Amino acid sequence: MMPSINGGTSPSASDDRTWRVAVLGAGSWGTALALHAHRSGHEVTLWARREDLAGQIKQAGENTVYLPGQEIPRALRVTSDPAAAMAGADCVVSVVPSRYLRNVWRGLQEHFPRGSHLVSATKGLEYETGLRMSEVLHEYVGDRAPSVSALSGPSFAMELAEQQPTAVTLGCDDLELSFEVQRRLSHGALRVYGNEDIVGVELGGAVKNIIALAAGIVDGLGLGTNSRAALITRGLKEMGRLSEARGAQSATLMGLAGLGDLVLTCTGPLSRNRQVGLKLAKGKTLEEIEAEMQMVAEGVETVRAVRQLASTSGLEMPITEQVHAVLYEDRDPRSAIDHLMARALVQE
Repeated sequence: MMPSINGGTSPSASDDRTWRVAVLGAGSWGTALALHAHRSGHEVTLWARREDLAGQIKQAGENTVYLPGQEIPRALRVTSDPAAAMAGADCVVSVVPSRYLRNVWRGLQEHFPRGSHLVSATKGLEYETGLRMSEVLHEYVGDRAPSVSALSGPSFAMELAEQQPTAVTLGCDDLELSFEVQRRLSHGALRVYGNEDIVGVELGGAVKNIIALAAGIVDGLGLGTNSRAALITRGLKEMGRLSEARGAQSATLMGLAGLGDLVLTCTGPLSRNRQVGLKLAKGKTLEEIEAEMQMVAEGVETVRAVRQLASTSGLEMPITEQVHAVLYEDRDPRSAIDHLMARALVQE
């Protein structure tokens, strides 16, 4: 056993006892991760912010709202009580949407158990501050967590729940501290790669949602595969431009948390961000689209934060700029495409 920050012990690579895992957030991804952790042999509790949702999941034996058709075993506990959810947890996985993260964690921080590893599985940035999700979480747990890491990569919740092979990245400044989390989560259908570039892991996961919104617009307008390929390629360039300006490594953007996630969300039918773009191209307003959706499309909020970061950093991010114009400035989607094509010519 390895010494922990509270003077006791924390699990090491040679410790194969059952872990207690708390998953905070009962949306599709949180539910899928809880199912995966349970199937991996851990003692899992899924926390739902709404008491009625927790009750529905327990009664139905599945999350009919966010992950229908996937049986949730009775041994996987579900609760709306944060103290009960995190009591004695070895690992806490936060899957709270970015727009609610700070407000929710204000009520959760007192229940976080000292010595528990903390994993952020939310892809986004905080609009008001531009902070990455792990940075926001660190404000609430401080040194009580031996590691704060970020889980990202090409991963649709339903496919993981169906146990289809999935590979993701766990970003952490200290790979030695986060290795036990990587080892414990890597099981069956999920393979987890470690990466010490947590900045690149989180920014890649955030910015790709903006490009996926644009990809949905391209597809919704009936444009061809030439257009989509160009968008994905130039979108990758924008991801790298912002990430490297914030201190990330270029290699990270060529991996699962960058290119891998970008391709998935720009082309996959399960991508919520792409679905929003498709509906925008058909003439629906953002308000109409969000009223129809059960789950949050993270890119809708993230585009504001990324545009602000780009502006303060003096970076040119034309796709982000046009997506923002369509969402918040009433720009016609076709006009946004025309703006991109009419830009001054540059070298690649």
